[in-house]
Amino acid sequence: MIRSSFLCLALVLVCCQPAPKSFQYTQVAIETVFEDEVSIRAIEFLDENTLAFAGSKGSYGSIDLPSGKVRTNQMVYDSIIPEFRAVAHTSTDFFMMSVASPALLYKTGDNGKMELVYKEEGEGVFYDAMKFWNDTEGIAIGDAINGCLSMIMTRDGGATWTKLPCTKLPGSPPGEGAFAASNTNIEIVGEHTWVATTAGRVLFSADKGNSWKAIQTPMANEAEAQGIYSIDFYGKKNGYGIGGDYTNPDGNEANKIITTDGGGTWMLRASGEHPGYKSCVQYIPGAGAEDLVAVGFTGISYSNNRGASWKQLSGEGFYTIRFLDDKTAYAAGKNRIAKLTFH
Repeated sequence: MIRSSFLCLALVLVCCQPAPKSFQYTQVAIETVFEDEVSIRAIEFLDENTLAFAGSKGSYGSIDLPSGKVRTNQMVYDSIIPEFRAVAHTSTDFFMMSVASPALLYKTGDNGKMELVYKEEGEGVFYDAMKFWNDTEGIAIGDAINGCLSMIMTRDGGATWTKLPCTKLPGSPPGEGAFAASNTNIEIVGEHTWVATTAGRVLFSADKGNSWKAIQTPMANEAEAQGIYSIDFYGKKNGYGIGGDYTNPDGNEANKIITTDGGGTWMLRASGEHPGYKSCVQYIPGAGAEDLVAVGFTGISYSNNRGASWKQLSGEGFYTIRFLDDKTAYAAGKNRIAKLTFH
């Protein structure tokens, strides 16, 4: 009888929890926190007080958010100045990876300096994004070579990386890759992993990259610059992808997709409606998959109804964005990083 009473009380408490609702934002305030003559497409919160970044001209660094103090450095490899488009972190280390051959992956070392832990050279080498499942296991993905996407993985905290053979991956259609536009081609929730491609496909793994299957989405991908540029998930079921064509930024047909079943099926969303091309989409935390923000050099757009419709909050351009909390985000783009506050 006592157990039944506790069960009833627990059910009442669960039922009484208010459902998450949209924040109904109508504007965004933008404050530049870092300026330099670099292109920055990869940012990552190391913790609630530190934002790390890496970009063009070998530039990388961090921002202490409470004080605003910026630390920057430049990586040079032999005579090469790499361009970084992917960053990631564990609880102990920061990682950054350059795009083209030689692709260079660096990890913070024991002496406090960046150490090269992976290098790949060859025709067609081009890496696009990187992310970790946990402190020991991570993944980086790149354009297809020899018939499948390039995927490298670590199972030892990033000390060593191994490239998956094509026998372990779905075959790629000709020219398939990923857009190194915002470091959001990969999304991870628990052991589930989604990888978005230029061919409008989503590669899915339910077991931290040990096995993969490919799902074709209705995202437009006929033109060379079309495909899925960015993907994000709110839990394991609700996901959103965005893309378009950066050479035709006003084009908005079949450039937004949604899933409610964990990526098994995808449907077009707001096709033919604002916005056109965007390079990054992110769910706003705490809104129960209702609120999304998308950015690109075309400006900042916001949806309060699961991406069914959007409105532009600002014409200021950015390449990538990450949320610190439900109203504060940091975005990076051409020559700057900015703090965004939504109201």
